[in-house]
Amino acid sequence: MREASAVAEVPDPIEMRLADRLAALRAARGLSLDALADTTGISRATLSRLERGEASPTAAMLGRLCAAYGWTLSRLMSAAETEPPQRLAPAEQPVWTDPETGFRRRVVSPPAAGLRAELVECSLPPGARIAYDAPAVAGLEHHLWMLDGALDITLDDTTHRLAAGDCLRYRSLGASRFACAGRKPARYLIAMVQP
Repeated sequence: MREASAVAEVPDPIEMRLADRLAALRAARGLSLDALADTTGISRATLSRLERGEASPTAAMLGRLCAAYGWTLSRLMSAAETEPPQRLAPAEQPVWTDPETGFRRRVVSPPAAGLRAELVECSLPPGARIAYDAPAVAGLEHHLWMLDGALDITLDDTTHRLAAGDCLRYRSLGASRFACAGRKPARYLIAMVQP
């Protein structure tokens, strides 16, 4: 499988904290870079650059790393932050952009101790596609509500075409693909609930 390239510069402080968290997660599990590379399909060199903050991970890479650690991306992002506040103004909501596809992910309501749900706003540019080989957390309940545009979402072998106002409920159990199906960005909100 061909590995997606990573961007060389990481100017954003949140991405530096993300790099630190990725290194800490691997160390806490006693994994070598080689073992993590075998598990995720991401090269040892790329993993090393990600953990040093010398490269920015793509959505596909983060998906594979989260699957290896059994964490959602929102949990990973919130763990890179300090103690999460109860109220988050829009300027305080962490935003991450995939350097490969332009996919934009805003953590509207991050996971927190004692709470099982999280809320994420996503935007996928026209023509962009994202594929995940496996869910970060198997069985995670998703409620995807389309805000604007059109989205094709494939769960295992079934594709659903969603338009503004549509809601798709599912449990994340296998491979999934997201593709913007129109000429304007596909904007959607996902509520995720831990099993």
